Amino acid sequence: MNVQELADLGPDDRQALFDRDAGIEGVRDDVRDIVSRVRTEGDVAVREFCEEFDGVSVGNLDITDEGERAYEEIDDETREAIETAAENVREFHEAQLPEDWRREFSEGRELGRRFRPIERVGVYVPGGAAAYPSSALMGVIPAKVAGVEQVAVATPPAEETNPATLAAIHAAGADRVFNVGGAQAVAALAYGTEQIDRVQKIVGPGNKWVTAAKAEVQGDVAIDFLAGPSELLVVADETANPAFVAADLLAQAEHDPEASVVAVTHHDETAAAIVEEVERQIEDRERAEVAREALESDESGVLLARSPSEAVLFAEEYAAEHLSIQADDDEEILDRIDSAGSVFLGPYTPVAAGDYASGTNHVLPTNGVAKIAGGLSVDTFLRSTTVQRLDREALGDLSETITTLAEAEGLEAHAESVRKRFED
Repeated sequence: MNVQELADLGPDDRQALFDRDAGIEGVRDDVRDIVSRVRTEGDVAVREFCEEFDGVSVGNLDITDEGERAYEEIDDETREAIETAAENVREFHEAQLPEDWRREFSEGRELGRRFRPIERVGVYVPGGAAAYPSSALMGVIPAKVAGVEQVAVATPPAEETNPATLAAIHAAGADRVFNVGGAQAVAALAYGTEQIDRVQKIVGPGNKWVTAAKAEVQGDVAIDFLAGPSELLVVADETANPAFVAADLLAQAEHDPEASVVAVTHHDETAAAIVEEVERQIEDRERAEVAREALESDESGVLLARSPSEAVLFAEEYAAEHLSIQADDDEEILDRIDSAGSVFLGPYTPVAAGDYASGTNHVLPTNGVAKIAGGLSVDTFLRSTTVQRLDREALGDLSETITTLAEAEGLEAHAESVRKRFED
């Protein structure tokens, strides 16, 4: 990882930084075949793909009962950590619940809006060789807070499914748990099989096979968004602690060799110190090899801006999944940046806090999607309905406007539906 001057970045360098994608195109054809087979063959295809991709022979796909057992059997420290994180996530998402409302906009014209949950949701929780209990909390809890009646979780099979993940799924309140991962899990949730009920929306992070499958089924079922590898942008000034910045960069880099981790500062000594700290700290990290591959890619680096304003403009254009602002005037900088999945202010707000336990959701948009969408929330699981009531006088006040516009559109029956109500 080296310091690069932001102003000197060439077109290829900028493209590498800004054209971050989920890497799904290379697997789309294979995923299309998987989805098609699961859709037509159901559980038979699901079990075959579990054997082929995960190396696990799956009998009963439904492992819901295992969650409660795992919750009781895990050590007290892990259980307490899961419960603390779950409580914080639940509290934050409960604060997001909107209230139904209705009011009179003019005499006799009453309008309003009400909110109702989606009925059936599927949550993908990554697993396999790794364990992601935090993703179970982030996916299931907002759905249950929203009032979703049936939340089904799909998590990859293993010889022994990670007990912490199962315990977190149980603590979050999932209704069903299925022992299936990858594209086949997305297809099963989207179309249903003998054991797995069809859902109306699928959410949750996953690898490029999962993401490609979500892209494939989109339209037949709703999805949250197509998320790629983890991203972090740190905006730092001369007051930032380089050791803290480096630690945050390494924390996100250890996720995936394709993770994008960037720091931008206008202070040359801070930029150099961040690079030095990264090199010093990486030697002590267990996943140093993965982190180093991410750090040495064209999608990562330490950038030196010519001014604080140039750093802020870069941050807005970058639209990071995670935005850390470690600067003396962090609130002022935040006011100038609209596009970010989740923002972490100050030296003692590491991204890892949001990943696990502060309460915000870690299922976030990547690849610049933060310019148009936010992360997973209670809103993800709600639908809104508008409500209206007009009395005769209020409709009379609007009648000429309605009939004129209806006739301008050539929809004569629309106009007559109003006039009919005023016939003698």
